[in-house]
Amino acid sequence: MADRHNVTGVQRLGPTGLRVVEHAETERIELIRFLYADHGGVIRGKATSRSRLGERLASGIGHTVAMMAMNMLDQLQEVEHLGPVGEVRLVPDPATFVPLPYAPGAAAMLSDLRRIDGSPWPACPRTFLREAIAALAGEGHVAVAAFEPEFTLGRRVPGPEGSLDRLVPVDDSLCYSTTGFDQAHDYTMNLVHALETQGLRVEHYHPELGHGQQELSIRHASAMRAADNQVIYRETVRGVASRMSLWASLAPKPLADQAGNGAHLHLSLWDPELRVNAFGDPSDRYGLSATGYRFIGGLIAHLPALTALTCGSVNSFRRLAPRMWSSAYACYGMDNREAAVRICSPLGEDAEASANLELKPSDSSANPYLSLGAVIHAGLDGIRRDLDPGEAVNVDPATLGEARLSALGVRRLPATLDEALDALEADDVLMDALGPLRSSAYLAVKRSEARAFALEDADYELFHHFRVF
Repeated sequence: MADRHNVTGVQRLGPTGLRVVEHAETERIELIRFLYADHGGVIRGKATSRSRLGERLASGIGHTVAMMAMNMLDQLQEVEHLGPVGEVRLVPDPATFVPLPYAPGAAAMLSDLRRIDGSPWPACPRTFLREAIAALAGEGHVAVAAFEPEFTLGRRVPGPEGSLDRLVPVDDSLCYSTTGFDQAHDYTMNLVHALETQGLRVEHYHPELGHGQQELSIRHASAMRAADNQVIYRETVRGVASRMSLWASLAPKPLADQAGNGAHLHLSLWDPELRVNAFGDPSDRYGLSATGYRFIGGLIAHLPALTALTCGSVNSFRRLAPRMWSSAYACYGMDNREAAVRICSPLGEDAEASANLELKPSDSSANPYLSLGAVIHAGLDGIRRDLDPGEAVNVDPATLGEARLSALGVRRLPATLDEALDALEADDVLMDALGPLRSSAYLAVKRSEARAFALEDADYELFHHFRVF
């Protein structure tokens, strides 16, 4: 009976699903993880056996609805329709199938959360991004994006006298220094190989400012693929470290006295028919089109609320402060790394094609599907309403003083997660885009995290963030 069920499942698969089943059989992959990102920003999932893969590709794996009301401390929040009663399905996308180089015998796929009848579930993060992509397509654009994460490489060691574990960096090298390259070399080479094996093309690598801090960027992709890549990247950074008896953390601020880890988001819009970059205009002094400026206008207008989704943890706001190279003000500028939105200078001979924006207040504690989807909705609102972003700020805004910032209309970004959540709750565009179930669940989960960490000391916060992200 079990074998007949499995055959039936395989018969219902399309060509990509059949290739996945064949690959798993040929490579003797025993467990295949169905992964998703929850409202706490945590990557979670379930795994199917190889013998059941064909069936589970079609049916998905049963999953309690309650998990989308779970915070990063595994504390279930009271959210209507997200309690112990009810089930959804983890339905994988066969196009995202990757064997895991750091976990021999295992593979993974990114998954949608769907109702039992197969229809989209309103709390599914991938569905939220898919809806944002569709809204953008309705305006004649497709988004190309890339997350640019930083992380801290070290060792997890017991704290003194039974206190919480600590993260001890692998080095105390200087920013971009060759000693940093050398001390992390074996790990970095293993990481590069693992990423490339999974189809993530590595672009740049360097040791960053903080002790043990690394930055390794991957090539841009379509919006959904970029978010999927961020999940694979996070899993791989930590998985490779674990195999080498190391600990890697993408938490925004795993070490209180060191530079924080961002996941800067690069994005451009393209006309799919003409195959031209809608952000590029060589005649503009910054090489940016009117569409690009209107998109920035939308980002600036919604930035206070956006930070609740792009900087999704209590720990994020240790990093998101003036003169931290993280951007603490809602402004934009040309190659200004203290502005929230940076117009990036062109690379190569085709300046128009390389035009893109970088969102600085973004880190790896965020759910990448919610983060990128919200950015698209905010920018799209700027395009639709022809929003003016104001003057470019081409100095560190922290040097301007309150009077000058006020004259320029430049606001300080939220200083805490609670402030960001207040801004999100007051933002009709983003709340409407999220929808009632997703928005209520997200706010409940994040409010609970803010309360929980407010009751504890800094060591408790740092420990839980470096161990989870």
